[in-house]
Amino acid sequence: MNIVLDASMVLAWLLVRADRTEAALAQRAFSEVSATGAQVPALWFAEVANTLLVFERAKRLTEQESANYLADLALLAITQDDLPPALRQTHLLDLGRLHKLSAYDATYLELAMRRAATLATFDRKLAAAARAAGVRVFGDTV
Repeated sequence: MNIVLDASMVLAWLLVRADRTEAALAQRAFSEVSATGAQVPALWFAEVANTLLVFERAKRLTEQESANYLADLALLAITQDDLPPALRQTHLLDLGRLHKLSAYDATYLELAMRRAATLATFDRKLAAAARAAGVRVFGDTV
């Protein structure tokens, strides 16, 4: 399966979702990404790092736990999109306006659309925009 992975999904591998259905979905996504890899926009790395910092400051994680988590992620075949962001800005604005998304979320949607990929996210607004744009959302039944 061709997957675009957003930060909300990958962070559910670190801190298990309270909802059992979501926790099971996160585990399924982990298994799929472990087997086939995933694609991410460049901003994904900063989003993951920022969330780790937030969790550290809230004493939900230690620096060592963050380092271990990043080392584990590095073992997965997660590849960064190679199209320069400057070439997509106009399209990101259009998607953001159309679906009322931030430019950050529009980046995930645009990548999934361009790669004809399934979007793995827990962001409900982004998932709804993906469905509206004809993009499959991980966990949806076919």
